Amino acid sequence: MSLTPQWLDELRSRVTLSTLIGRTVKVTRAGREYKACCPFHNEKTPSFTINDEKGFYHCFGCSAHGDAIRWMTDQRGLSFMDAVKELAAEAGMEVPAADPRAAKKAEEAASLRDVVQGAADWFTQQLGSSNGAPAREYLAKRGISEATRKAFGFGLAPDSRSALKEALKKFPTAMLVESGMLIAVDDKEPYDRFRGRLMIPIRDARGRVIAFGGRILGDGEPKYLNSPDTPLFDKGRVLYNIDKASPASRQTNRIIVVEGYMDVIALAEAGIADAVAPLGTALTEAQLGLIWRMVPVPVLCFDGDAAGQKAAMRAAMRALPLLRPGFSLAFATLPAGQDPDDIVRARGADGFNAILDETQPLVERLWAHEVAAGPLATPEERAALKTRLLAHADAIEDADVRHHYREAFRERLDTLFARKQPERAQRQPWTSNPPRGAGNRRFGPDPRLQPPADETRSIGQAGISAPYVAALIGGLLRYPEALRRNEEALTRLPVSDSSDAELLGVMLDSAMRQEGLDCEGLLAILEPMKVYNRAMTLLRADGMHFSFNRRLEGEEVDAIRETALRDLDEYIGVLVTQPEIRTRLAEATADYMRSMDDEGHARQQKLRAMDEDLTRRLSALSDSSDQ
Repeated sequence: MSLTPQWLDELRSRVTLSTLIGRTVKVTRAGREYKACCPFHNEKTPSFTINDEKGFYHCFGCSAHGDAIRWMTDQRGLSFMDAVKELAAEAGMEVPAADPRAAKKAEEAASLRDVVQGAADWFTQQLGSSNGAPAREYLAKRGISEATRKAFGFGLAPDSRSALKEALKKFPTAMLVESGMLIAVDDKEPYDRFRGRLMIPIRDARGRVIAFGGRILGDGEPKYLNSPDTPLFDKGRVLYNIDKASPASRQTNRIIVVEGYMDVIALAEAGIADAVAPLGTALTEAQLGLIWRMVPVPVLCFDGDAAGQKAAMRAAMRALPLLRPGFSLAFATLPAGQDPDDIVRARGADGFNAILDETQPLVERLWAHEVAAGPLATPEERAALKTRLLAHADAIEDADVRHHYREAFRERLDTLFARKQPERAQRQPWTSNPPRGAGNRRFGPDPRLQPPADETRSIGQAGISAPYVAALIGGLLRYPEALRRNEEALTRLPVSDSSDAELLGVMLDSAMRQEGLDCEGLLAILEPMKVYNRAMTLLRADGMHFSFNRRLEGEEVDAIRETALRDLDEYIGVLVTQPEIRTRLAEATADYMRSMDDEGHARQQKLRAMDEDLTRRLSALSDSSDQ
């Protein structure tokens, strides 16, 4: 029977640890974690914490620590395999059956670890020999101390095509090739992959050497060379220094992602131990998953040059579909042309931490990137900016996070493109006496210039009046599917009454979280909330003359549903559009009263006609319900 690390990780991810422990211990929520009195020692004050996101428990009193499998073995007294089988049955997973091929593969992987560990030991010996003097001088110039050199296992690959092959001749040549230590090309004799390079071991999360990175000493390309993918090493699923950064992050509650392993090592030399780096690739989904298992908001700190900032944006794009409540990215911007090594050399750890204190959340990084992407002088350019931003939001799979990103972008767009109110001269009262130089003309108010009459202000700049809002919410309660379809329009709606605005907001959030919501399901969600009574009042009211407000029973509901939904969609469009049109009409009227030109008059009349058309549509919707 072969239980791979990947299979065990999948099993742990399917188990909700707080639920498992809660079967025998009373647990209570404490923020993002759960607390309980430790079952492993007597205590009255809870010091036992459970973290579902990271999948472990820890007692600060007796230091008990483990995952779901450890809980079953330590608290339940089961054997490892019995614990795995019981958890797998609950998680709906099949325990792999005995497989001779899998066993052989596991044995071969163990042998490959012997190969790469043997190579690491030999590289270290070469660095300490007389041949390693130039490499040691290079490390000294980079400010890397002997202690750091030993901690990270630096070594040296001599400039030879066969030195490593000869040193590891106890291993079969085929195994040396499979481990990535040798290169085999066609029918030629295999030769050493790494030659004339400073060698840096790459370790897995358990600290085992699985691959190498090599930096060339002197001139030549490529400057950095990594091991190829092997049965031990998949560069898209490994982070450099994760074995040291993971425990360090539990002390600092952060993870810093930098571009390369020399950046990680420079930070470690400065006393900053919680840094990791991808290995020659853009940050992958698998690597993001590893980081988020350590902290919910890691800090990306890539170089300040154009390439580094492009890498940061690629990571942002890769992360968007994976975002979920509480989990995101932050960005630290380095000065142009500088990397973390430059910063800690010039300013020390305090200087680098000061940059980390000014991190930018993901939403701000996306906004700044798109605003700087091009000019925003024309309506088309501004519309393109909005399209790009909303496309970023739409890439997010989690409905709640997607909704809040759209809201954040809309708020920033409204602020950026807010119309500046023109300075208006003090209005003079109309008079029948002609001013000096006006001849015998008489002046009086022009009825074409009057703002909307009082009776038309039920949908105005200050917000929509209560009866219209009541009709809207009553309709949405009966037909919740309209909430998702009109999300953008409804979030723009100027609802003046705070209680109705709160009810509408709760309804929108509920619809975004749960697709296919019907009236009964929506009311069940609202029932424990203080807005429930208001919702029931609006639902019972049937004196509003719209098809979507009629109280129907049985087959009547199905018969009128299509018409009601169509009318409700149009009604929402009017409610959103009319306040905007009236705001523009008031501005156009004020502008025309100053300019008195034909262009201003035409604009004002066009807006007035649009306003009147919306009013007619609203009246028609009310009339159609009586047909």
